[in-house]
Amino acid sequence: MRLSVLDLVPVRTDQTTADALAATVRLAQTADRLGFTRFWVAEHHNMPSVGATSPPVLLAYLAAQTTQLRLGSGGVMLPNHAPLAVAEQFALLEAAAPGRIDLGIGRAPGSDPVTSVMLRGAAGRDDRDIENFPEYLDHVRAMMSARGVPVQLRDGDYLLKATPAAASEPRLWLLGSSLYSARLAAAKGLPYVFAHHFSGKGTEEALATYRSTFVPGPLCPEPTTFLTVNAAVAETREEAAALMLPNLQMMARLRTGQPLGPLDLVEDAQGAQLSPAEQHIVEAGLHRAVLGAPAQAAEQVRALADRFDVDEVMINPVASARRGTDPAVAPGRERTLELLAKELF
Repeated sequence: MRLSVLDLVPVRTDQTTADALAATVRLAQTADRLGFTRFWVAEHHNMPSVGATSPPVLLAYLAAQTTQLRLGSGGVMLPNHAPLAVAEQFALLEAAAPGRIDLGIGRAPGSDPVTSVMLRGAAGRDDRDIENFPEYLDHVRAMMSARGVPVQLRDGDYLLKATPAAASEPRLWLLGSSLYSARLAAAKGLPYVFAHHFSGKGTEEALATYRSTFVPGPLCPEPTTFLTVNAAVAETREEAAALMLPNLQMMARLRTGQPLGPLDLVEDAQGAQLSPAEQHIVEAGLHRAVLGAPAQAAEQVRALADRFDVDEVMINPVASARRGTDPAVAPGRERTLELLAKELF
């Protein structure tokens, strides 16, 4: 089984952004050393607990400090950006680290409505960019290729290319958590990743729809998919649950409209008072995550792969830390990867 990593560059209450980035570098190097397949970073904006705001910048930083991992975006939220800018950024990454770059693209804004307007408003962009998502996806794919894409002008075609002389292209993936994304990936013959870590709902239907309606394309001759899952693994289930609790409480606050802050340390999360609605979200998150001691957690990963018929699972290691931990490291997240690798590789 192949294992990969999704990272949001979580920022704890004891960390600066620089600390969180240092911890992410260590996590990527751990994944590289252990033989994980790929390491993807997310795009989120204006969130106190998430440092991953610019995937291409972060990927360039990680490419210089790893050797084997495929590095990618999980994902670039295309409505926030001009397609040419995305194509240029990832074509340049592929030129710098050939054969190691994945471009995962999503349709969601990755933020709240106010931040979304600020991201897109200065360039005159609006919700039509969401409606035009399928067309923009085609543009990115074509502009990253060696052939480029012709733009029709009054006096003839103008050839637009993301890079002067592409020798290879990033691997393009479509990300989603709905039937819309599953159908679009299938229609365009693209590999597809389902965001199972969001809620764990609709995964079977989306993957079945993708496989049953898939149209082979030049980039992907047959259905290719995997899913993401939150994970915390420690020597005991009790410790793994304690390390995961801050992340689950943060998600509960997000989904119930509460003010957000950096990710709590374990001791602060254990002392938090939750509403019944928040407690329900926490308990549901514990139930659907990969959580426990090494053998137990590994069996959960195998069960996920069997249930959804995938040969790769992407782990989002969400463990926080205890008070007194060096701010520049994330030992619970690193240990999650180490313990799973020992059981599954």
